[in-house]
This record gives sequence, C-alpha cells and structure tokens, in this order.
Amino acid sequence: QAALIESGGGLVQAGESLRLSCVVSGDIAVTIVGWFRQVPGKEREFIAAISRRSEITDYSDSNSMRSRFAISKDNAKNTIYLQMRNLSPEDTALYLCAGGDQWRRSGRFWDYWGQGTQVTVSS
Repeated sequence: QAALIESGGGLVQAGESLRLSCVVSGDIAVTIVGWFRQVPGKEREFIAAISRRSEITDYSDSNSMRSRFAISKDNAKNTIYLQMRNLSPEDTALYLCAGGDQWRRSGRFWDYWGQGTQVTVSS
C-alpha cells in the first residue's frame, strides 16, 4: 500500500502563485506520480506527471497549463511538487496527486490517490 498526501492549497487572488506538494510513502512500485484537478460535475483533468526514477515528465496538451504549471520532485523528501503561477479563477479546483507505474493521462487506472488540496482563486 502507498499513501499520497497533498498540501499547499488555499485561497489566492488572480495572478498569484502557489506550490502544491505531494508526499509519497509506502509502495515502492509507485514510480510515476501525476497531478490532476477536478471540479464538481466534471472528470478529473490531467495536469502533469513525473517519474520518480528519472527526469522524464509529461504535461497536459493544454497550452494554458503548460505555460504556467511546472512539476518537479525532491527524491530525498519523497515529495512531488506542482508549481503554479499566474493563477486565474478558472484554476479553482480540487488538486489531487496520483501514484502508479504507468504513464496515463486519464484519471482511470492509477493505483493510488490522495485526498486532494483545494485551490480557490478569486478575481
């Protein structure tokens, strides 16, 4: 079993930045960690993923997210980060990290999920 715990969300104003953290513990088979976001009534939206064993990353095809969001890691802390800048009200969502061993942009088939951290952006 693995556990993923997110933190760093909060209420910010448009144009500000946030850095989310996802601490991974437990199952060493979790070799890939992804960030998703979800708003009520919609499917989980892929943001980015990173390998814990290499420097490989994958980003959403959304130009808006690719230009403003960056995924990184600190292996010594077993932590995956999502740096978000120039936030807008459209970024308001529950942000979740997911763990698994395959590259998947779908919200399905990931082995583990955290509880999420809420990000609210006011205009």
